Amino acid sequence: MKVNIHEAKTQLSKLLEHVALGEEVIIAKAGRPIAKLVPIRQKKRKSLIGSGEGDFVVPDDFDAPLPRDVEDLFWK
Repeated sequence: MKVNIHEAKTQLSKLLEHVALGEEVIIAKAGRPIAKLVPIRQKKRKSLIGSGEGDFVVPDDFDAPLPRDVEDLFWK
């Protein structure tokens, strides 16, 4: 759809409804295209519990105390 600036200003809500439905709207000045309204595509991410299984391994000593020299770095 192509509209002039005046129509875009007076019919913005209507034009945005068209854009929300996936249509592109070209705004023209003196017949020359100067802007395009397009819908924003947002990626939908599904996070599933356990979907990272096998991507990493928790070592057996994960909760073991840190060596004293490393622990001292946190207390300085």
